[in-house]
Amino acid sequence: MKRFSIILIIFVLASCENNFLERSPIIGITQDNFYETEEDAIAAVNAAYAALQFELSPGGHFRWFWGDIMSDDSEKGGSGDNDVFELTLLETFQGPVNTDMLEGEWSACYEGIYRANTVLEYVPPMEISDATKNQVVAEAKFIRAWFFYNLVTIFGDVPKVDRLLSASEYNMPRSSANEIWDLIIQDLTEAAAALPLKSQYSAGDLGRITKGAAQALLTKAYLWQENWSAAEATAEAIINSNEYQLTPNYADIFTSAGENNMESVFEIQYMNASGGNWGKNNANEGTFTNVFQRPRGAFEGYGFNIPTQDFVDEFFAEGFEDPRLSSTVFREGEQMGDRGTFTKEATGMPFDFYPKKYFNSKGEEAPFGDPNPNGGSNDRVIRYADVLLMHAEAAAKNGNEAAAKNSLNEVRARANASGSVTVPAITANGQALIDAIYRERRIELGLEGHRFFDLVRTGRAANVLGGLGYVEGTHNVFPIPQSQIQATNGAITQNPGY
Repeated sequence: MKRFSIILIIFVLASCENNFLERSPIIGITQDNFYETEEDAIAAVNAAYAALQFELSPGGHFRWFWGDIMSDDSEKGGSGDNDVFELTLLETFQGPVNTDMLEGEWSACYEGIYRANTVLEYVPPMEISDATKNQVVAEAKFIRAWFFYNLVTIFGDVPKVDRLLSASEYNMPRSSANEIWDLIIQDLTEAAAALPLKSQYSAGDLGRITKGAAQALLTKAYLWQENWSAAEATAEAIINSNEYQLTPNYADIFTSAGENNMESVFEIQYMNASGGNWGKNNANEGTFTNVFQRPRGAFEGYGFNIPTQDFVDEFFAEGFEDPRLSSTVFREGEQMGDRGTFTKEATGMPFDFYPKKYFNSKGEEAPFGDPNPNGGSNDRVIRYADVLLMHAEAAAKNGNEAAAKNSLNEVRARANASGSVTVPAITANGQALIDAIYRERRIELGLEGHRFFDLVRTGRAANVLGGLGYVEGTHNVFPIPQSQIQATNGAITQNPGY
């Protein structure tokens, strides 16, 4: 069974004046009569899981919007600048503050936090087995931490909603990013201590949060805080768990058969038979990424997230074509699954490249209903390769260069699986080693939503993105949605420079 069932029982997504905290129960079911059995506790946390899948709530928002299009790895694409013009403005660092994309990201994150907080409020007092209770609570803490991680890296200071609020608390001001990071680290530390290992789950629970997932996100949090020793130790714990391995062939990772494989640490689950539609996808279990990233014209997509020439050139920087390029980018003349050969005439657009990792063939489309909101590709949020590269970075920053090179070169060695070329081991030291790790992240994790955040986190964004309009101190974060400033009567304030 590929995915556990997502059951929405007590949650609806009604809101008043876009307030991210006001919610109403379905008639006949309340907190008072719902939280009684282990099945109730599991259903409640499943509802929190469902928020991970939101992509249109109310506007389109994807990890690759922020991580790829806002970086030097890709550009918006579509049918031109006026196709989702707000995204054009965002990728050129011109705002705006009143777009559904920002509102969608904010709303989805706080909806997930609300659902997690509801679990954390009502499950601990339940008279159920400690094993179920502890796991459900730990999963909810991870989910809350994940949404706060997105909020703090996208918006900076945000309201610290760490409990269910009374109506008088709805207009909550922003807390400092440091306070949010403290909550993230606390939640993930506690979650990691209680969650099962990946190998301890049954097949029917495939996709649930594991100890390794909590440790991996905790490692990311430590890197943002430049706590190199904690980051190295936490990543090393994942490595030493022997729960994960690199998939032998890089090309297999993003196939349907490659979902939830030995390299998967944290994947958001999607399915191509959910029956989702183009409404606000509050209960949709399919992804829109497939159709958004697929070429236009004969390929029946919308053609967003177009790889840049600079990104493609990076794969040739060592004097040969890195074999991972062919699994990351389509080039003209290549076959696009069962949909035909990529030519500019077939797409009707002038783009030289298209993203490949989330491409789906015609034969993989939903068996019923509209296939566009029912894409089946899981979002590979954290792979073991990411863990190894985080370990390499932290170890290098700690002066443990031998360990850093071991992890870095394990990732590079896997790239040799195609046999077309030999990707050599890195032998550099000092800053050259750190630069090699940064470059490896760009190649290995390309078009997976990491690049912009890696540039900001490592202080390289102004140098790399300055020509696109990026200004250090302003564009490290995105604008707070204007709707939230208005809904809270100004209690939430705007980020500087917007």
